Amino acid sequence: MPELPEVETTRRGIAPHLEGQRVTRVVVRERRLRWPIPEDLDARLSGQRIQCVERRAKYLLIQAESGTLIGHLGMSGNLRLVPVGTPVAKHEHVDIELESGLALRYTDPRRFGALLWSHDPLHHELLAKLGPEPLTAAFDGERLFQQSRGRSMAVKPFIMDNAVVVGVGNIYATEALFAAGIDPRREAGSVSRARYVTLAEEIKRILAYAIERGGTTLRDFIGGDGQPGYFQQELFAYGRGGEFCKVCGTTLREVKLGQRASVYCPKCQR
Repeated sequence: MPELPEVETTRRGIAPHLEGQRVTRVVVRERRLRWPIPEDLDARLSGQRIQCVERRAKYLLIQAESGTLIGHLGMSGNLRLVPVGTPVAKHEHVDIELESGLALRYTDPRRFGALLWSHDPLHHELLAKLGPEPLTAAFDGERLFQQSRGRSMAVKPFIMDNAVVVGVGNIYATEALFAAGIDPRREAGSVSRARYVTLAEEIKRILAYAIERGGTTLRDFIGGDGQPGYFQQELFAYGRGGEFCKVCGTTLREVKLGQRASVYCPKCQR
């Protein structure tokens, strides 16, 4: 599933080609995504000039003059730019055609993504209760420490809770916990303030670095420029269960936490 760095990579790839452009037509070939695409999306968006492309958590916000298109890539979706009239392949569900002659094409084999319209996106039911962005000053180790008090759940699903902080998905939670030396199975409420400070710093560092590296190529992900991400080549723990730890040589172990596979080093993480 595309995570925050992949979504931010997509945003950075498409924004320069969308901002300031007027939409000439919206072609919807398949409306049945996770939630149905609005029947009147073409009428709402056509003729509108796109003002900016922003991101909130894993949602892309394409702001036009009279409203905002909220996009989510689901498990396998991607957005890329193609010339208007480019032949359509299977699973290419939507084209947003621009006056420049380019079209923003949405592809989603599993159809778990979303394209919704809102006049107040930050108060939309999908976004209203989200926690702070991890790469802002609103998120730090003190917040993690305070939010974790009295929590018996494991620390990994705790930092993946979007009410605590947004965008720390399975890949980056695994990597950040490895870098901070924290066992992902440890109770969230038992982690000290000092260790949460370190963990928050590692979350920020790893997410920022992954964005600069273009995200992580996993199965279907392709950025807005049509290129894959490269962070996967540098993973220390995620997806490496049974392999040797790059730091100490110990065999990495894999467990299930919150229905998700989690890999850790029994020597480096405690």
